[in-house]
Amino acid sequence: MAAPTRDRAVPSAWAPFASPVYRALWIAQFVSNLGTWMQTVGAQWMLVGDPGAAVLVPLVQTATALPVMLLALPSGVLADLVDRRRLLIATQAAMAAGVSLLAVLTGVGVATPALLLTLLFLIGCGQALTAPAWQAIQPELVPRDQIPAAAALTSMSMNGARAIGPAVAGVLVSLSGPTLVFALNAVSFVGIVVVLVGWRRPAEERVLPTERPLAALSAGQRYIRSSPVVRRILLRALLFIAPGSALWGLLAVIADRQLHLSSAGYGMLLGALGVGAVCGATVLSRLQSTFGRNVLLLVGAGGFAVATVVLAVVPIFGVVLAALVIGGLSWLLTLSTLNASLQLSLPAWVRARGLSVYQLVFMGGQAVGSLVWGLIAEGAGSVAALLISAALLAGCAVSLLWWPLHPGTGDLDVEVSAHWGEPALVFEPEPPDGPVVVLKSYRVEPEDEAGFIAAMARVGRSRQRTGAAQWRLFRSGEQPNTFVEAFIVRSWGEHLRQHVIRQTGQDLLAEQAVDKFVTGEPTLQHLIAVN
Repeated sequence: MAAPTRDRAVPSAWAPFASPVYRALWIAQFVSNLGTWMQTVGAQWMLVGDPGAAVLVPLVQTATALPVMLLALPSGVLADLVDRRRLLIATQAAMAAGVSLLAVLTGVGVATPALLLTLLFLIGCGQALTAPAWQAIQPELVPRDQIPAAAALTSMSMNGARAIGPAVAGVLVSLSGPTLVFALNAVSFVGIVVVLVGWRRPAEERVLPTERPLAALSAGQRYIRSSPVVRRILLRALLFIAPGSALWGLLAVIADRQLHLSSAGYGMLLGALGVGAVCGATVLSRLQSTFGRNVLLLVGAGGFAVATVVLAVVPIFGVVLAALVIGGLSWLLTLSTLNASLQLSLPAWVRARGLSVYQLVFMGGQAVGSLVWGLIAEGAGSVAALLISAALLAGCAVSLLWWPLHPGTGDLDVEVSAHWGEPALVFEPEPPDGPVVVLKSYRVEPEDEAGFIAAMARVGRSRQRTGAAQWRLFRSGEQPNTFVEAFIVRSWGEHLRQHVIRQTGQDLLAEQAVDKFVTGEPTLQHLIAVN
């Protein structure tokens, strides 16, 4: 595991609140999260009395999260191609309309389990379209060194709402049924819309035509495939989320059948998870600078495993509450660490697309996981399902010995570095022209060949991250000590994006590492396909 960095000044956990827009959005988001958690409790408690509750209750999470599996990648592309502020306004307004319809149908008594889950699915579609854009605007609101604190505060918003919303919802549901909590959730979206309408986001100056959606989707996928740092973050998220979803999916069933609690008691269990997460958010930055990201992931997986075991085998309400506080803290340590690491490791041009894949892993893992754990609980019992989940969480912690986060995670230079010169061509291709073959020849002395080839492997990943559909390194058969790098880009416009907006500081470092093995100046050719 990488040693933690200890010589950096650590921003205060509250530093992002110095930004007026971030502060206003955080407050509005907190109110909206309160409504969302109240809606979750209302929906789950509507289904607890059904004979098939062990399957139906986890399906509330599945219906909410499943749209991410369908829309995460398109929503990431959309958030990178359009104005994110306008996209967020539209999705928030659409979700308010959907929840209002749910409240009306519940109020008139026609919200069957199937209809409830269908509407939750549609509302989840709005959340799927919102998530990448919401996270991608964070670097526009706070400085880079405050991103971990901003990620923790975002988690605090969600988990603080989890601490308060379910308890309030439990009381309201016991007094008046779920209709009121659905109506309050519909109103809670208004604050976010108001803040976004008032935010004057600087207009982006586009020096190149907007990417086509399918090409943009392909470019995002190539970036992730060619980034070991991003791939490892996604692996760590999947290893934690898949078993961790059991606790969330089966908590209501345990509350009802093992602890014999009312809806208010169930709200207190969710609230304990929220309290733990709020506590974790206040110390996350300091813990990260002291112990490092991998240690926090180890503690997070282990702590959540302990909370899952206690929930499964201890029928004492107070002990379960204490364990869930630990679980909430562990949940926040893990997911805030992963989320902030990913935000810091993605350049601006592909940030929403990368975050959309993270959302696909996170929400999709919860959706599929909740369904699987519900089926296991139906067949083997809720206790057995939770114990299996805890064993897998322990395995997740141990796997850090083999698959830790990469040492450069969160510390890469992802700022634009337009270090490629203007192509010297005898004619000017149009952006759709192509494919384009780029050939770059290097002269390397025999004693430097091994170092050159190793350094070129990093350059190859750089080319593929920034747009190359294919890349290979060749040795010349006619010219001694000569290597030729060849890569194919699907259009001239795509290659211009490599020149202007996609090269970053880490790409420059990869090329500089090659330069020390090269004799003389490399020669460059651009070949544009004749159509």
